[in-house]
Parts: sequence; C-alpha cells; structure tokens
Amino acid sequence: MVNKFNLHKWLAEQKRNTLLWAALVTCFGAALYFSIFTEPKLWLLIMTSLCGLVCAIIFRKQIFILLCAMFMFGFGYAGIYTHIIATPILAHDTHNIEISGTVLGIKNTNNKSRLLLNTNDFGRLQVSTDSNETISVGDLVSGTGGLFKPHPANIPNGFDFARHAYFSGLSASGYIKDIKLTHTPESNTYNISNYIKSHTNSFLTDALVLGDKNALIREAREVWTANGMAHIWSISGYHLSLVAGWLFIIFYFIFRLCPPLVRHVPARIPALLCAWVCLIGYVLLSGGAVATLRAFIMTSLVMLAFIIGRTAFSLRTIGIAMFALVLYNPYFVMRAGFQLSFAAIFGLVWLWQIVQPKMPRIKILKYLYAAFLTALVACAFTAPFVAAHFGSVQIYGILGNLIFVPIFSFAIMPLVLIGTIAALFGIGAPLELAHKLYDTVFHWAENIAVLPAASLGTPNISNTSLVLIIIGLACLIFIRNIDSFKSVFARHINIIFCTIFICGGLLVFSITPKPLLYISHDHKLIGAVQDGKLKFNKTHDSGNFFAFDTWKKSNGETTDSENEKLSKESGVYTIKTPKWTAAYIQNFVPLSKNFSELCESQDIKYIISFLNINSEKCNDKIIRGGAIIYPSGHIEYISSNRLWHNPQK
Repeated sequence: MVNKFNLHKWLAEQKRNTLLWAALVTCFGAALYFSIFTEPKLWLLIMTSLCGLVCAIIFRKQIFILLCAMFMFGFGYAGIYTHIIATPILAHDTHNIEISGTVLGIKNTNNKSRLLLNTNDFGRLQVSTDSNETISVGDLVSGTGGLFKPHPANIPNGFDFARHAYFSGLSASGYIKDIKLTHTPESNTYNISNYIKSHTNSFLTDALVLGDKNALIREAREVWTANGMAHIWSISGYHLSLVAGWLFIIFYFIFRLCPPLVRHVPARIPALLCAWVCLIGYVLLSGGAVATLRAFIMTSLVMLAFIIGRTAFSLRTIGIAMFALVLYNPYFVMRAGFQLSFAAIFGLVWLWQIVQPKMPRIKILKYLYAAFLTALVACAFTAPFVAAHFGSVQIYGILGNLIFVPIFSFAIMPLVLIGTIAALFGIGAPLELAHKLYDTVFHWAENIAVLPAASLGTPNISNTSLVLIIIGLACLIFIRNIDSFKSVFARHINIIFCTIFICGGLLVFSITPKPLLYISHDHKLIGAVQDGKLKFNKTHDSGNFFAFDTWKKSNGETTDSENEKLSKESGVYTIKTPKWTAAYIQNFVPLSKNFSELCESQDIKYIISFLNINSEKCNDKIIRGGAIIYPSGHIEYISSNRLWHNPQK
C-alpha cells in the first residue's frame, strides 16, 4: 500500500482518459466561439485552428498542452465552419411581397401549416399558411406575404433564433397567403410519409415513426413534460436505439434460423448491417432533423463497435462519438439534444461500469433497483441542462421515467411499429391496442402532472455556472482514482473535485441577481420588474412574441401569467429602482417633448428609445440594442453583431 499521494503516478493514470478530456475541451472551445460577443477575424480563426491542431499532434503525450491545443482547435474550427456555411440572412422585415419557391418540407399544426421553401430571391424560408390547398413536397408555391429577419436572443446567453436559423439554412421566417400551386409528380419521401399518415390515421405513428412534433396536442405535451417524458415525443437517441434494438433482434433470429448464411460469419454482423440499413430508412422517413441525425451518428458508432467486437458503451466509444459529432457540425455543442444525450449516456456508463453498485439477489428486486438507479442518474445528470435550456425542472421526472419508459419501450413503441406496417395492409388491431394502452398510461400521467410542484421554474442559468457544473460532472467521471493510495483524499479525488466545481457553479447561480429591466433588440418591447412581478409596455408584440415567456422564466414566473402593463406619464415610461432610474420613450412626439429634460436630468441614468437617437450631451445614457439591467445598474448587452445576425454580402 502506498502511504502518500504520488503525483507522477496519479498523472500517469489520468492519461488513460486523455481522449475524454480532449473531446470535452474541444466542445468548450467550440461553445466559446458561439458565445462570445463579437465576431473574430477569419484569419485569426484559421491560425488558431491550425496552431491548435499542430500542437495537438506534436505534444500529444503532454496532456496539459494537448488539452489547450484542442481547445484552440475547437474554437477555430467552429468559426471556420460558420464562415463556410454562409447562410444568406434577410436584411430587413418586408411585407406585401411576392414569394415563390419549391416546397422542401411541411409541418402541420391545428389550423396552419409551416412550409419550408427554397426560393431564388430569398434563399430558404420557413413560412406559415392557412391555405386549404393540398400541398405536397416538391410543389411550386407562389403568393403574397411577409418575411421577418431572424431575431437574436431575448436575454444574454439565451436561445438565439437567428443563430438557430443560420445553422438550419434559413434566411427568414414569415407567412404566405393567396397561394397558387403547381403540382409535381408525387415521388418523394414526404409523399411516402403522407401515404402512411392517410392509412394509419394515428397520432402515435405521426409522432413516434414520422417525427411530426405537432402530432401531439399542446395540453398532452405539457402533461408529458411535467412527467419528465418530453424526450419520448422528439425522435432522437431513445427512438433510434429502441428501433435499432428491435430490428437487430428480428434480423438476428432470422439469420440464426439459416445456418448456411452465417456459417463463416457471426449472426450479429449481418443482423447489425441489415438493422443499420433499415435505420437509414427510418431516419429519412422521420424527416432527418438535427437531433435525429445526431442520434443516428451515435447509434452507428455503437453498432460499429458491436461489429468489430469492441465494448459499445465504454467511455472511449462515447468520446469518439463526441469528436465525430463536433467535426460533423460544431454547432451541435450548443443544442439541448447534444448536451442532454451525452450527459445521460456518460452518467449511465459511469454508474454501471465505474461505480458498479451492488444489486439485490432477488431477481425482481434487482430489475426494480436497476431501473430506479438508471432513472435517478439520468435525471440527475441531465437536470442542469434541462434547467438551462427550458427554464424548469420536473420534480417527478424519476417517477415518470420509472413508470412510463418501460411501457413505451416494450409495449407502445413495438405495437406502433408493427401497427404502422400492418395498417398499410388493412390490419388495424395493433395500432388500436397501442392507442388503448396509451390512453391508460396518459391518464396515469395526468394524475402525476397535477401533483404539487410537478414542474418548478428556474431563473436563467449563466454560462459560467453551467460550465462549472459540467467540469464537476466530468471530474466525477473522467478522473481515475488509485485504490492503492492510503490517503482518503487520493482515493476519492474525483468526488472531491466534483463537489468543489458543482458547488462553485451553484454558488455563482445563487449570487447572480435577477435583472430588473429587459429591453428587446428593436426597443419595441421592454419588461420591468416591479414588486417582484414583470410588467410590460404592451400586452402583445408579434415581433417579440417569445420575449414575454423568456423574460418571465428568467424572473422565475410561470409563462401563463397575465402580461400586466407598465404605467406611463406623457408618453414616457419611468422605471425607478433604489440605485437608478430609466426612461423609455416609445413614440416620436413624447421623445421630441421630453428628451432634453431627460437628458439633463440628474435622476435619469438610462434613456431607451424606440427611435434611433444620438446626443453628445448624454450619449452615455442612451442604450442601444437589446440589453438587461441589474439592480446594481450594470448593463449586459445581448450580442447582435455575429455572422448569423448580419446579412451576408
């Protein structure tokens, strides 16, 4: 037994997990590029990426230099990738214009359809329409409408729709009416999907097989979200792994029943290859969304590991998958699906391969205990990311996953898959059984959703807090302990570092104050906290529709609360706090009457105007662009000058 901590031996042991740390810091580098306020020069990004790659190759055995180099590579690579995409962005909102293009995709809601159009004049567009025309992918559509430039985030580090649109290839969103159609031959994936919809007439097929996120009504989505089961209704890793597993089992038994086919090759190899080919069809049929593609890459790597005889769910395999996804699209690191997927799978591998908890001897207790631990760890590891991206935490998520995941995995999902195929041949019994079972479990879900505090809102979590928590979780999983050390500190150093970083993240979160004033990027909407509640200058603003909910979540309020109005005098909204006072002027006449007085006033610290104003006397008072103001008077501006915010020349 070693009596004292040996740093050299400990560092040598940590090198075995260098790949995992390298993958993580590469993600951190990419995330830093997407989060900074201003756009770096392209030549700087290229030099940073090249220097990082060269240093990583030269100093690959020196772990600290390697990690710094991979961070540089991730930062530069993300920037280069962003420049290569070069999605054209609409410069200004426009109305009453002619829009014409080819339909690339369709999403149907209760009373409207959203069309993905490819146009010659504006690039790719996402437009809504209430037309009663039967529209198919490939049709030529023309009509009048309006287009809106994608908006930046409503709060610092919040969801940036402009960035999302840029990496989704969207130039603008809007609406189209008075549609004129030119139909084309129905020979595409969408029409196969439409054919399946018409024969199944099942929202379970639409959601779980065809990837239609709007197949479930809003009230039902809220119930499943409160149960921690929102992931069931978005085709991602859960669905692909489940479909791949069932396909593998089917093909495996088929090949085992034909010994001549597998005389020289293990049955698992052709079974996995056939399952993978079918999985490609499932991905294409479900629409091939970003989350689905990410899950497909991950599932493909796992299947490859099975084929070559490697451990599929090892930390090393997950690290390789993370690298592959970042190289495929570095913007994945900013998506909730990427973070939730890897948080859950890292947590589960840590639980079953590193911790290896002792299990009860009784078989039924063993299964129940394993299911409980799996749900507990998955919920615990994903909770910070759920709170950061969705502004709430589901208290009964563990209970929901324990009850409903097995039912969906081993009953509803197989019935839906079998029923979808059977319905094409006129056999509806499996789908009918799936719907009856769903109705039963949905009733259970409703009972859980109405329990006290089923969903707790969380204020905005800063990037600093989230990064500290991620590092803490990484320390718990990636740091390798050496049991031969006698020191308790040395044998549990991963838990100690994990506790320090997570507590640091929670401390930063707890001491970060809530803003008292929110300002939209176009200054059409402001929200001020008065007596703990948010009040707005208007009750509705179509240009900043999502700002209401985003600001309420940031203030710890529920999104269904009424939008109370701020009071104003002479057209001027005055927001007074103990340390500062701000004035908001929405129209020209109040501005012309009051600006000089507000500019000279010693009491007014900030002036916000819907119109662009300039004044040498009080330039330091005038706020330009989107921002939030804290109780101390500190202003934090919202980034709006990145590549995805400005029109590409």
